Amino acid sequence: MSLKLAIADDHPIVANGIRSILRDAPDITVTDIYNNGHSLLNGIKERQPDVLLLDMQLPDINGPELATIILKNYPQVRILILSSTDVLLMVKKMLKLGCMGYILKDSDDLTILKAIETVQSGGQFLSPVLQQQLVEDMFRTKKTDRKTTTLTRREKEILQLIVHEHTNQEIADKLFISLHTVENHRISLLHKLEVKNTAGLVKVALETGLA
Repeated sequence: MSLKLAIADDHPIVANGIRSILRDAPDITVTDIYNNGHSLLNGIKERQPDVLLLDMQLPDINGPELATIILKNYPQVRILILSSTDVLLMVKKMLKLGCMGYILKDSDDLTILKAIETVQSGGQFLSPVLQQQLVEDMFRTKKTDRKTTTLTRREKEILQLIVHEHTNQEIADKLFISLHTVENHRISLLHKLEVKNTAGLVKVALETGLA
């Protein structure tokens, strides 16, 4: 029996590219393509796929919220996250929610195919670069002094702007980067500095001289 695959991604190039990759896979059928969260939730009521390839950043509903809803109501659907975000905090969060895998959008054809087949068979799959990052994170000695936290040049720039009360959109405009990029850096800063919100970022930045 052919594996039924649904794709939820708001970039037609990505969705059509994956469908093209799978065209020669005789045991996989792309049944539906959704470009936003609401259409996905409406469509999945009528037809549940075996595997759902889910973009983390759909325009209306984010990946964690969609995964939570789908896994609660359709636990038989295996979710494979497709994302350009390689922030470990988000990878761990999605796996903890019950997603079966997490692959990056720059993955090659064989990796995408292997990921889908692995998840369908009940296994878990991570892009190789994410596997390596998780291993390094597992064995990294936790530093108790936040002053030793290593931030990239871009993270320091964004942290300084956060301290000066700029919004994500203002930071994106000022640094000529996308809003999604700013959001990813903010998530990374929260993870690295071990805080929960913007107030925590500002407090640690001022206390340690990081900004």
